[in-house]
Amino acid sequence: MKKLLFLISLIALSAGMAWGQKYAFVDTEYILNNIPSYKSAQSKLDALSKQWEKEISDKYAEIDKLYKAYQNEAVLLTPEMKKKRENEIVSREQAVKDLQKKYFGPQGDLFKKREELVKPIQDEVYNAVKKIAVEGNYAVIFDTASGPMFLYTNPRYDLSDQVLKQMGYKE
Repeated sequence: MKKLLFLISLIALSAGMAWGQKYAFVDTEYILNNIPSYKSAQSKLDALSKQWEKEISDKYAEIDKLYKAYQNEAVLLTPEMKKKRENEIVSREQAVKDLQKKYFGPQGDLFKKREELVKPIQDEVYNAVKKIAVEGNYAVIFDTASGPMFLYTNPRYDLSDQVLKQMGYKE
């Protein structure tokens, strides 16, 4: 009987604790779009990406010209000259692929530049959310920007503007 009473009181206590938990959410996309330095960083990254994309597409256009010229002249070339031209085309194509990987690969220049420009801003947002969570005694703060995780969210629990205010971007 004592065990049953203890078990019931333990369940009631844990249910009461769970009921008392505070939850909230933020929209990091909304927050980041309201930070001028983030918009500036995104513009720089977009411009850099377009510049590199153009450079790579220009190099592919050169390779395409070489290949078409090779096809037109193939009947006139000796086997050694054919092999030499084919090797040149293949090596240039490989060089462009390597350059593309260098710029846009998983650890490429664009990734590094994004880390340099955007990560400090994201860290600042995280620290502001963490401070609000600690001050407000929130058990969990969800991010609604990462997709439709929730069917419904009550705007009264949206702390996005509070995060911006914590960071000094809103009054």
